[in-house]
Amino acid sequence: MPNDYEQLPLFERNAQVAEGDSTPTGLGPEVLLQDAYLVYLEALRLSGASVHTIRSFRSDLNLLYKWAGFHKSIGSIATQDLNRFLHWMLNERGKPCSPKTYARRVTTLKNFFGYLYEEGAIPRDPSAALIQRPVSSPLPDVLAEEEVRQVLAATQAMRANAEKPDARPHMLVTLLLQTGIKKGECVALTPADVDRSDPSSPFLWVRYTNPRLRYKERKINLDREWLPVYEEYVLQRRPVETIFDCTARNLEYVLRDVAQAAGVPRKKVSFEALRWTCAVSDFRAQMDHERLRQKLGLSRISWRETSSRLQQLVEGLGE
Repeated sequence: MPNDYEQLPLFERNAQVAEGDSTPTGLGPEVLLQDAYLVYLEALRLSGASVHTIRSFRSDLNLLYKWAGFHKSIGSIATQDLNRFLHWMLNERGKPCSPKTYARRVTTLKNFFGYLYEEGAIPRDPSAALIQRPVSSPLPDVLAEEEVRQVLAATQAMRANAEKPDARPHMLVTLLLQTGIKKGECVALTPADVDRSDPSSPFLWVRYTNPRLRYKERKINLDREWLPVYEEYVLQRRPVETIFDCTARNLEYVLRDVAQAAGVPRKKVSFEALRWTCAVSDFRAQMDHERLRQKLGLSRISWRETSSRLQQLVEGLGE
């Protein structure tokens, strides 16, 4: 498990570069900072980083090269330059910089110069010695094991209701606990996304219509015991275009009613809380971290923070 200050290998190099050779990206110590950052942002996009991450990193690097000067080469930047930049940003720029923003900008510097170093564009990484100030943020809500049992007992009771049996709450909650998919991904599911060709090993397709988000598409294994619940739901609701024949807001109301029936805090039975509960369960079960990252549909940059928070959550549960 990487610690808060470890530099992640964001991009895989396509080839080994011998000393003195040019890099696959055409980068070298003499390349201007503003040109190198354009190459980096494209590599970031191809690595699967979110639009929000790329926008934030672009803003941070714009600030750096405007401070350093448009004619600054990447090979001429040393650790003391980056420390002066951070000092200017905190104390001399004349604009507020919150601890969270500061931490993100240090992360941007580490990722950018780490990428240049890994590509062989610079002989040493000037950001390696920068100290990342830890920023405390609230940990996400998750269900404890006993609370999971309470929630499932409540959904099973709704499913077995003699007057008006409803399989939707149990199907929805168990789906989220097994797959950890996001609300938007859940609402977009179609019957064709549930692959039952092999009943002993069903899986869920998470797909995107937006070509720019295709990197998030993935296949997630389902518990075969979930299929009868799903089939029961289909018989009750007869979905056609999408599995859930209602809005996201309606599904939030379903989760609210489940929380109330189970006697657990409402915030612990939200889409986000159930996604984190799924992730914590897989993390505690020692699922391979790369496999878990892919299951959650996260980029390697997003996984860095997520894995740290999962570690904190597991420690808080006494693991």
